[in-house]
Amino acid sequence: MFLTEQQQSIQALAADIATSVIAPENPAIESGDLTALRRVWDQLGESGLTGLAYPEAYGGSDVDSLSYILALKEIAKVSASVATALSVHTSVGGLPILYNGTEAQKEQYLPDLAAAKKVAAFGLTEADAGSDAASGTTRAVKNGNGYKLSGAKIFITNALLADVFVVTARTNPEDKGPKGLTAFIVDRDTEGFTITKGDEKMGLCASDWGELHFDDSPVPESQRLAEEGQGFKIFMRSLDVGRISIGAISVGIAEACLDESVKYVHQREQFGEPIAKRQAIQFKLADMGTRIEAARHLVYNAALRKDSGQPFGLEASMAKLYASEVSNFCAKEAVQIFGGYGYTKDFPVERFFRDARVLTLYEGTSEVQRMIIARQLLTT
Repeated sequence: MFLTEQQQSIQALAADIATSVIAPENPAIESGDLTALRRVWDQLGESGLTGLAYPEAYGGSDVDSLSYILALKEIAKVSASVATALSVHTSVGGLPILYNGTEAQKEQYLPDLAAAKKVAAFGLTEADAGSDAASGTTRAVKNGNGYKLSGAKIFITNALLADVFVVTARTNPEDKGPKGLTAFIVDRDTEGFTITKGDEKMGLCASDWGELHFDDSPVPESQRLAEEGQGFKIFMRSLDVGRISIGAISVGIAEACLDESVKYVHQREQFGEPIAKRQAIQFKLADMGTRIEAARHLVYNAALRKDSGQPFGLEASMAKLYASEVSNFCAKEAVQIFGGYGYTKDFPVERFFRDARVLTLYEGTSEVQRMIIARQLLTT
């Protein structure tokens, strides 16, 4: 695929920020240092990478979706954690406000999100509402000129650093399905709203996450996104965008696995020669490269369809499904190529392996993606 000059420039900028800013902070942020992570956010904001998806009127650069996912991919090659945090901040944190917010809401929140002066998070998942996201029980009870929220959300990326939370709550207790859910913008300092650190994770250790707890938290009507009952619809559109982003992150990890493997096989010698000369190794690299190329095209195609105004939900699910599974395949093969060294923290493929594992789980498991794809194929 031929990239425009602007797309190449943004890709190069993201690669430079990843290597010059994020890579030196990796040891600190991987250990959970939130101060270091905040420094990374500040640099992302100064570089303009946090404003790629927003119009210039709200402090962004208003580039196309392909430019945005190219940036995510380059960041993911160095830190999938930071790429994931940026994806959540933008795709499912800020874009719901851009697409569905009032002008007052956009003016209040988007400039700060575009500049990373504030960080956004997305609250949909609950303890008993994962893949069945429409069954959430967090309540929003009408109270005068606003609502009172009660309930909890789990597995919330960016929770510990976020200032702005876009969440769903059930405004119609009689409707237990998607039409009973409404979306709200909740500020961190809202009364009765508390955040706790999430459980220790296998991977994406530099991406903070936590739980959100609402105890009759007052949210004014002006903080509601769109009309009552539109919350699930809003988030499903956001997740379509998010799935392209995860596809890009998946490709980034896979590319990093291949890059590190190619370097290693030229350096590592066994039986008197570099293992790059062994056909078994060559075939692994060939399979990795071929699958990465296919995944890359699926992701780019979904982004291009979005940019052209075409339906892209099917393509987003295909991209997320395939790219996430390719990422896991490449991470597994990279560890195998590195042998015992790949099992140690001295080499980055160990982290790639752990980081890749969640890609088939969050924002819709592989099984959910297959359900979505099959449903659309059967109704066309």
